[in-house]
Amino acid sequence: MNLGLLFLKINTIGVITLAELDWIANNQSDFSRLDMALVIKIGRLMDSGVVEIDSRLPV
Repeated sequence: MNLGLLFLKINTIGVITLAELDWIANNQSDFSRLDMALVIKIGRLMDSGVVEIDSRLPV
């Protein structure tokens, strides 16, 4: 998974899945400063309600 593409997808759709959040959390130590800026931006979008967490269970 690519954080830049994930960020664009999240901005377009307005939803982040729990699997994507898990991937971000598990790979956080490998991110560059630019990547961390994107992660912080995603967090701020979630805090403001622009991006919602998709809590649907996989079928």
